[in-house]
Amino acid sequence: MINIALPKGRLGERVYAAFEKAGFACPSIKENNRKLIFENAESGVRYFWVKPSDVSIYVERGAADIGVCGKDILEEYAPDVYELLDLKTGVCRMAVAAKKGFYDDGERTLKVATKFVRVAKRFYAQKGRDIDVIKLNGSIEIAPILGLSDVIVDIVETGTTLKENDLEVVETVFPISARLIANKAAFKFNTAEIERLLAGVKKLLEETGDSL
Repeated sequence: MINIALPKGRLGERVYAAFEKAGFACPSIKENNRKLIFENAESGVRYFWVKPSDVSIYVERGAADIGVCGKDILEEYAPDVYELLDLKTGVCRMAVAAKKGFYDDGERTLKVATKFVRVAKRFYAQKGRDIDVIKLNGSIEIAPILGLSDVIVDIVETGTTLKENDLEVVETVFPISARLIANKAAFKFNTAEIERLLAGVKKLLEETGDSL
């Protein structure tokens, strides 16, 4: 039985549909109920829904053999897992944004508001820029508007929220998409099954033009 952690929401539903087409179906997952764990002995799979940011923890700790999470999570938390495949879905980017017209003259410590502390620190360390990181958990866009920060480092999908708040992208840190990850020990002992799922999903990506 392969244990698969899926992120709750539209991304997880899209990924499950791909796994189903690859031969790893679990009909009960489509039932209208509040269950969190679903299994199909015939397909040899057990799926469970978890918060997107928790998928890598379940995989790293061995509660799940494989899972799907965003590149943002992998970069921020650096879990000790194998990154098997870019699923080419859930596409967005990690970016630096600021109020329109903002210019960083480099003469004082830059105030950076973000949920992604490690990402921000590494990005600015590579630039040799001294920063003051302000850890926030939500409504990051409001920080520069109220003068709490000079810039923000956050996920940008369409950019609509930024525009509506008179902010703009200053720099792209890295592109983001959903990745298939595996627990290292599980991959070693369940190589054949995981490789079969991997091959099936790769074939789907080829057939659909790199899009799930």
